[in-house]
Amino acid sequence: MAVQLSYPGVYVDELSSGVRTITGVPTSVTAFVGRALRGPLHKPVTLTSYADFERTFGGLWSDSHLGYSVRDFFQQGGGTALVVRVHAAAADDTASLSIGTGNKRLKLVAASPGAWGTKLKAIVDNDVRTNDDGSKDPALFNLTVLDQATGVKEVFRNVSYVSGSARRVDLVLAAGSTLVRTDPTASLPTAPHANFPVEATATGGGDGGAVTAADITSGTNFEADKKGLYALEHADLFNLLVIPPYSGAGDPGDRDVDAAVVTAAVAYADKRRAVVVLDPPQAWTSVAQAVAGLATFTSSKNAAVYFPAIRQPDPLRDNQVMRFAPSGAVAGAIARTDATRGVWKAPAGLDATLPGATALSVPLTDGDIGQLNPLAVNCLRLAPGAGHVVWGARTRNGADRIASEWKYLPVRRTALFIEESLFRGIQWAVFEPNDEPLWAQLRLNIGAFLNTLFRQGAFQGKTAREAYFVKCDATTTTQTDINLGVVNILVGFAPLKPAEFVVLRLQQIAGQIPA
Repeated sequence: MAVQLSYPGVYVDELSSGVRTITGVPTSVTAFVGRALRGPLHKPVTLTSYADFERTFGGLWSDSHLGYSVRDFFQQGGGTALVVRVHAAAADDTASLSIGTGNKRLKLVAASPGAWGTKLKAIVDNDVRTNDDGSKDPALFNLTVLDQATGVKEVFRNVSYVSGSARRVDLVLAAGSTLVRTDPTASLPTAPHANFPVEATATGGGDGGAVTAADITSGTNFEADKKGLYALEHADLFNLLVIPPYSGAGDPGDRDVDAAVVTAAVAYADKRRAVVVLDPPQAWTSVAQAVAGLATFTSSKNAAVYFPAIRQPDPLRDNQVMRFAPSGAVAGAIARTDATRGVWKAPAGLDATLPGATALSVPLTDGDIGQLNPLAVNCLRLAPGAGHVVWGARTRNGADRIASEWKYLPVRRTALFIEESLFRGIQWAVFEPNDEPLWAQLRLNIGAFLNTLFRQGAFQGKTAREAYFVKCDATTTTQTDINLGVVNILVGFAPLKPAEFVVLRLQQIAGQIPA
C-alpha cells in the first residue's frame, strides 16, 4: 500500500522484489514398514542411524527382515529413515505391572506390545517434596521404571493420582515415558499406599502372531484411521518406500509381501510422489522363474524391483551367510548416489556398490542380465574389482515393449523431485490476485529454481532454453480459468537419461599401399 502522507518530510516505503526462493526437497528419505521387537505402533519414527533403530525398535530379530533392511540402508549410505512398526495382536501380548491392591492399586502396561515388556520392573516410593510445614502430600509418590534387559531407567518424581493434579501420573507417563503407560482399562488409585517402597515385576507380554496384509494395509478402517502403511500420513515427506518380507530372516521361513500389499503400496506411493523399492519374490530362484513371474508383477512407473536377493553374514545365527531381501541395501545405495551425484544420476553402475554383501542368491551373467533388463528387472551382479553392484536403473514401467516415457528410474525420480519442490514452493500463490503480476512472479521463481538445477547438471541441453521452460500467461490461463480461480503453469524439462548401452566401434587401419 502507498504510504499515507501527513507531514512534510521524507517517507520510506519497502517494496517486494517478488522473489520467493524455491528450495528443493530431500530426495532419499526412506520409509520402512514392518514387524519389530518393540516400539510404537502405527507411528512413523524418524531415524538417522541404525543405533536409533536399536534404541527404539530393539535391533535385529530373526523373525523379521525389518531390522536387517534398516541396518543395510544405513550401512550403504542412507541418511534418514521413517520406520512404522506393525503388529499382529495376540492374547496377553502387552505386559502389565500391578502395584498395590484394592483402591491403592496402580496398574501399568508396557508402552507397546512385545515380549520385551516381560523384563519391566516398577518401584513406588514416597520420598517426595515436603510442604512449607514439613508435611508430605499423601497423594504424591515417586515412580521408577526399569527395563532390566537394556538397563534403561526412568524416574518420575512427585506424581499424583488426584484427577486435578498438574502431575497426574497417567498424563506424566503418556508425555514422558518410553516404557510404560497407565492401564486404560483400570482406574487410578483413590487412596495412598501404606507401606513404601512397593515393587512390581511384569507379567504377560508376547510378540504376537504372524503379520499379514490385514496388519499392514487391509485392516478395518486402516486408511481412515492412519494405521499400518497409512500411518505415513503423519509423515511430512518420504521419497522411497520399502516393505521387506514380513517374517523370517534368512533362507527358511521367509514370506513374500502379499500382492495386495504391493498394489496398495504402489498406489499410496503414487499419491505421495514416492517410489517403491521391491524385493524379488521367493519363487525367483532362477532367471527363468523370474521371467515367468513377471506376468503377474506390477508395472507401475513408481516402482522398481531388484533381483536377486543378497547373501551376507547373520549376527543372530553365528554369522552364517544367509539370504536377505535386497531392498534396504538398494535404498541405501540410491540415497548415497543422490547425496554424491544428484537424483538425476542413475543409482547403478560401478559406483553403486553393495559393501557387506558376500554373495548373491543367483549369480548372473551378461546373458542373464540381457534377458531381465529389457523386462525392467534391475539386476545385482558381481563386478570384478568393484564387488557387488546395482546393474539396472529402470522402473517397472520400463520394459522395452511398453516404450514408456518413465522408463528410467532417475527420470521418474527427477520429475517427482521437481513436482514436490514446486508443490511446496508455490503455496504462497494461493489466494493471490490471478493476473499478470502473479504469473510473472511464478515464472521468475520457478525459472530460477530450474536454472539452478540446470547449472548443477540435472538437464540435457547446452543452454537453459534447451533444458527447460516455464509458461504461465494468458495462453495457459484463460479468462474462464480466472473466473474459476485457476492459474495454470506449464513446466517442461529435458531429462538426462542414463547411458545404458555403451557401444564401441573399432576398426583396423590398413597399412598404406606404396604409390
